[in-house]
Amino acid sequence: MIKNILNRLPRSKSSKRDGGENGNVSYAHTVNTNSASANDNGNSKEYLTKEYLMAHQSALPLRPLAVTARISNGTVKTAPVPIGVGVFNTISEPLPLFRDVPSSERPNLFITKLNLCSTIFDFSDATKHIKEKEIKRQTLIELVDFIGTANIQYSELIIEEVTKMVSANLFRALSPSVHDNLCIETFDAEEEEPCMEPAWSHLQHVYDFFLRFVMSPEMDAKIAKRYIDHSFVLKLLDLFDSEDSREREYLKMILHRIYGKFMVHRPFIRKAINNIFYRFIFETERHNGIAELLEIMGSIINGFALPLKEEHKLFLVRALMPLHKAKCVSVYHRQLSHCVVQFVEKDLKLADIIIRGLLKYWPLTNSHKEVLFLSELEEVLEATQPAEFQRCMVPLFKQVGRCVNSLHFQVAERSLFLWNNDHIVNLVAQNRAVILPIIYPALAKNTQSHWNQAVHGLTLNARKMFLEMDQDLFQECQRRYEEEEAEMDNVNGKRRLVWEKLEAMAASGVIAK
Repeated sequence: MIKNILNRLPRSKSSKRDGGENGNVSYAHTVNTNSASANDNGNSKEYLTKEYLMAHQSALPLRPLAVTARISNGTVKTAPVPIGVGVFNTISEPLPLFRDVPSSERPNLFITKLNLCSTIFDFSDATKHIKEKEIKRQTLIELVDFIGTANIQYSELIIEEVTKMVSANLFRALSPSVHDNLCIETFDAEEEEPCMEPAWSHLQHVYDFFLRFVMSPEMDAKIAKRYIDHSFVLKLLDLFDSEDSREREYLKMILHRIYGKFMVHRPFIRKAINNIFYRFIFETERHNGIAELLEIMGSIINGFALPLKEEHKLFLVRALMPLHKAKCVSVYHRQLSHCVVQFVEKDLKLADIIIRGLLKYWPLTNSHKEVLFLSELEEVLEATQPAEFQRCMVPLFKQVGRCVNSLHFQVAERSLFLWNNDHIVNLVAQNRAVILPIIYPALAKNTQSHWNQAVHGLTLNARKMFLEMDQDLFQECQRRYEEEEAEMDNVNGKRRLVWEKLEAMAASGVIAK
């Protein structure tokens, strides 16, 4: 019965492939010649023959195919295959170029090409569908050129088809990372090799197309927001975890344009990015796109109106500062530091909060992170005013003193470089009565015992600077330090005598027995 029905349907040449345990699968196209529409209230689909499509492609969008499966027992089954399941149609020739059709037919041809490009391929096997993949790639390139040069008004139908094509290509489950089986302690984002997206030859042009579409002045954001909605934005944000840096770079540019063009989505985008940061900080400590998201946030922070809203200050305290504690902070530290400094420049009163936040998350055993923290600290101090500096200078220079005495020469060297900054030197000079007594012992110990000659030389320069700054205060600090050292030597001598007596008593007791 099924065979008789199928035999009555017009067919194009079908290609066959091995269907595995289900036998062979063939691909066929059929068409209803009574109508150019392919929808029956959305419940049924019509399939176009190659000849019919080539004759009417300017009026018809491309439709999915019908798959005919021949099961091993001889049964024949036919079912439609929706766009985007990894099967390409059997049309072996590309659609006509835009320049070859009248301008009145170009919008319909544009939609047809969008539908064609909505078909997804499996790139795990480079030998399959080579010709069809190339046809799609060339069509995507033509779409990119067309959208960049043609003056076309984007109707709601076109906007809908664009978002469908972009969604079909981009919104996918990312390849399982080889790092997923590693525990957080052994995972190092800097050392691991990233995986390149195998379908990049198509995805690159889809991203390029969508970026130009979002940037286009002909795209009406009031209409597009119905399709580029919250769900669309969330799926776009999920893709930032891609291991391919090329994809993340495109996503960064696209999301930045969406944020600028769709004002209605701005609070939602900020909240969604916050949630990604929270999950990274408190749960996984694994995400490939933190640097790109921070770069976007840097631009957003730069546009914050003054005075800053409480929401923005909470973002600084709850998201940006805790991002410093991650082991892989070096991957995104440059972007993170830029965001933090922007807050200081926006609101000078936040300097105290930021410096205390850095001290809270200051690394204890990671020397490389200490160097990064010292670099960020210098940038923050450059934007800090005297009033805010005085609130945090005591705990700050206690930490700087510990860094000056660090046995890791890069940490000690970077902390001594702070005195090469004129603004920091001015802040220290204004508060030298408080700071010099804190920092002098560290400088004195370095001159006496540090193993690195470069650190030793920088320490002598810092001592000379303080001596020239206030000779009386310097000599007073030197006197106090010598008295404290003498007292400490006296205490250590008494302690040593006590231990010697105890050892003697223990020895005499053993001999007596």
